[in-house]
Amino acid sequence: MKIIFMGTPDYAAHILERLIEAKNIEVVALFTQPDKPVGRKKILTPPAAKNIALKYGITTYQPNRLRDKETITEVLSIECDYIVVAAYGQILPLEILEHAPCINLHASILPKYRGASPIQQTLLNGDTRTGVTAMLMNEGLDTGDILKITEIEVDKNEMSESLFLRLTKVASDLTIDVLENFTEYTPKKQDDSLSSHCKKITKQDGEIEFDDAYTIFNKYRAFTPWPGIYISSGLKFKKIELVEQESQNESGKILDIKKDGIIVGCKKGSIKVITLQPESKNEMTAISYINGKRVNIADTLS
Repeated sequence: MKIIFMGTPDYAAHILERLIEAKNIEVVALFTQPDKPVGRKKILTPPAAKNIALKYGITTYQPNRLRDKETITEVLSIECDYIVVAAYGQILPLEILEHAPCINLHASILPKYRGASPIQQTLLNGDTRTGVTAMLMNEGLDTGDILKITEIEVDKNEMSESLFLRLTKVASDLTIDVLENFTEYTPKKQDDSLSSHCKKITKQDGEIEFDDAYTIFNKYRAFTPWPGIYISSGLKFKKIELVEQESQNESGKILDIKKDGIIVGCKKGSIKVITLQPESKNEMTAISYINGKRVNIADTLS
């Protein structure tokens, strides 16, 4: 079967490579986002999916807008049996949706967490289960009929990178399954009354206050490595642990000093800070930081 693939980040790249390597599947084209400047030097960098396409000689298109007439005409000129979409970053226009069955692989149990950041939202909310949904796309945002859902458990200490890798594997397997057995699945409408949405993550989302230890820990799980978590002074917390969730403390007060870190109080609960990074400096242990600042138990971390 012939496939047009639409996707951009690492999540999409892994699925694309799995499709390319699969028997009886031919990826005839990749549509991905344009190259973007990255880092302080603003080096123009291709998306992860493009790197995979180049590796295997797959024809790649990078339109600024999928809805432009020229782009739609280009897509419609490519013969295919299915269009597979994974974290592409653009909504498909009706003309493309009608070109071939469009299958989206979304990293949540739809209709929960429609939108841009389902993996992070799963961790922010402390969910114990998540999954990947294969759905037939329509003109809405993650609102199409469900073909199949594969669920997995989420450990209470699991970080975003680990969950991302596991869900990527699930999505890759699910993609092959749905394509090979497409006619055996009966599309099921989503219950919109149960839907929820998650927005695109920004750097500002990483700022924390010492209000609730459990919330801070879940932000740490969701936002590591990017955008990370930090306080208003710019001090970043690189490695932390949740100590407990019930005590009431002065916000940011150092409660205890251990061999491997410092215990910091929140209005509710406490966390252990193991490593941190002051603004414009290298990462260091929390012990080195407080020694340099000459702060001690009962002082406020800032």
